[in-house]
Amino acid sequence: MANKWWQETVVYQIYPRSFMDSGGDGIGDLKGVTQRLEYLHELGVGAIWMNPICDSPNDDNGYDIRDYTRIMREYGSMDDFDALVEKAHALGIRVVMDMVINHTSDEHAWFVESRGGKDSPKHDFYIWRDGTGSGPPNNWGSFFSPSAWKYDEQRGQYYLHLFSEKQPDLNWESPALRGEIYDMMNWWRQKGVDGFRLDAINAIKKPKGLPDSKEKPTYALGTTLDPALYMNNPGLEGFFREMNRRVFSKGDMLTVGECSQTTPAHAAKYASLKGDMLSMLIHFDAVSLRDKWSVKAMRKVQQRWYDDTWGIAWAAQYLSNHDQPRQVSIYGDDGKYHQASAKLLATMLHTLPGTPFVYQGEELGMTNIRMRRVNDYQDISAHNDYHRMRGTGHSRRKAMAWLNRYGRDNARTPMQWDNTANAGFTTGAPWLKVNPNYQRINAAQQIGDPDSVFNYYRKLIALRKQHSVMIYGDYADISPGQKNVYMYTRSDDTQTWMVVLNFSGKRTVVRVASDIDLSRVVLTNDAKAAHTAGRIVCPPWYAAIFKVR
Repeated sequence: MANKWWQETVVYQIYPRSFMDSGGDGIGDLKGVTQRLEYLHELGVGAIWMNPICDSPNDDNGYDIRDYTRIMREYGSMDDFDALVEKAHALGIRVVMDMVINHTSDEHAWFVESRGGKDSPKHDFYIWRDGTGSGPPNNWGSFFSPSAWKYDEQRGQYYLHLFSEKQPDLNWESPALRGEIYDMMNWWRQKGVDGFRLDAINAIKKPKGLPDSKEKPTYALGTTLDPALYMNNPGLEGFFREMNRRVFSKGDMLTVGECSQTTPAHAAKYASLKGDMLSMLIHFDAVSLRDKWSVKAMRKVQQRWYDDTWGIAWAAQYLSNHDQPRQVSIYGDDGKYHQASAKLLATMLHTLPGTPFVYQGEELGMTNIRMRRVNDYQDISAHNDYHRMRGTGHSRRKAMAWLNRYGRDNARTPMQWDNTANAGFTTGAPWLKVNPNYQRINAAQQIGDPDSVFNYYRKLIALRKQHSVMIYGDYADISPGQKNVYMYTRSDDTQTWMVVLNFSGKRTVVRVASDIDLSRVVLTNDAKAAHTAGRIVCPPWYAAIFKVR
C-alpha cells in the first residue's frame, strides 16, 4: 500500500464543548472552532478530530446521538459546520468526525419506532430480549450502571445498553440498520468530512446468543461488567470490510477505531495495511498503565506493538484524550518540572512509530484540575464512579482524590486561551470550571515565548514534516538499564536518530558509544545539558533527539 496522508500528519483532537465559545453561553461551538483554526495552522497540525457534534440530549456529552444529520443546537448550525470545513480545507487542515454507531440516544427516531414492537419496520434496529424469570436476559453489567438491560414498558421487553440506559445498543445483525448507517456516513463524506473516529467500534458485534458472563460479579446486584465478552467477537471483521467497501473506499479517508480490549493481533487484522478495513486503532495498553506507570512498562507496551504490527498495521500514539486525565499530571510532573516534563512527553509521542494524536491543551501543558465537590463534575461517569466507591466503603476524601486524578472532566475543562476572565474561553459562565492555573498556562503567553511548550510542539510537528525517518524509520529500544531512562533509535536507509528521555526529577548520567557525535542535537528541552564523548548528563526530565548517522 502506498504511503497515506494520515501516516504523515499530526491529528489534533478538539472537544468542541470546551474549545472556544463564540456566543457567550458558556459552551464551545463550531464558530469558536472556526475562529481558532489559524492557531492550529500555526501549530502545524494536518487534521482535526472533533468529538461528537450531532444533535444529542447530552446524557453523555454527545455520545448519545438523537439525529445523525443535524448539528447539536448548542454547537450551532449546519451552515456553521460547512463554513468550518471550508476554512479548514483552505488552511490545509482535514476534518475528522467522531461517529458513534454502536448505540444511539433513546430519543433517536429509530429507537422511538423500534419500541412499537415487532410490526415496526425498525423493530430489529436495537437489541431486544425477553427477561428470564423476574430479571433481565443475562447478567451483563453496563459501563455506566449495574445492569446492561432496561425494561421498556411500551415494548414489553428489555433492551441492551452497554453504556448509559439512555444509550441503547444498535443491532448490527440487521442489514437494514447497516444500510441506514452507511448511507448516513456517506452523506457526511459528501459534505467534505475527511475521516471518522469510530467510537467503541469493536463492540458492534455481540457474542452469539448473548451468554452470561462467567466472571465474578462486579456490582452488588450480581451483574458483571465483562468488556472482554462484549468486544472483538467473531464476525466483526465482516462488518469492517462491508463498512470499508460501502463508505471508506469511496474517498481517501482516515478511519480510527476506538478499540478497548485489543491486542496487536487484533490490530494486524482490523487495521491491516492492505486497506480493506480501518486505517488504525486507538488501543488502551499505554494509558491503562496509569497508576502502574513505569518506563519499563511503557517500553514493554511499545516493543510488543512494534514487533507484532510494524509493516503490517499502522499505530496511533497518544496519552491524552477526552476520556483520560491530563498526561503531564499522570506521566510527568505538573509541579516543579511542569514545562520540561510536558516537552519530554511530546518528544516521546512524536518520535515513536505511528501517528501522533494531540489533545487540545496538551500543546500548552494543561494539567488536571482539583474539584472540591462531586457536583463540580459534569461527567456522568464521574458521578457513577463516586457513588460506586462510596457504596463500597470508600471515604468521600478517597473518592474525590480518585476523581481529581483520573476523572474524565480533568481533560474537559475549558481551553486556556489567555489570562483574561474564564481563560478567554467564554464571556459567559463556563459549562465546566476553568482550571485556576490559566493565569500562567495559556496560549497567548506561550505563542510569543520561543521556549514554551507550544513552540516545542510546533518544532516537533515541523520536524516530522521535514524528516521521514520520524514516520517510517525502524524502531529499536536501546535503553541502558536505568529504570527511569527510555532510549531508542529511528533509522532508515539514510540516517539514524537517537531519542533520550529521562523520566525522573533527578540528574542522571547515560553512557553511549564513544563514537557518537553528541553535538548533533536535532531538538532538546534543555540546550544546556552537558555532553562529552560517550556520556550524556541528563538534567531532570531531560529529552533530546540526536542525529547519530
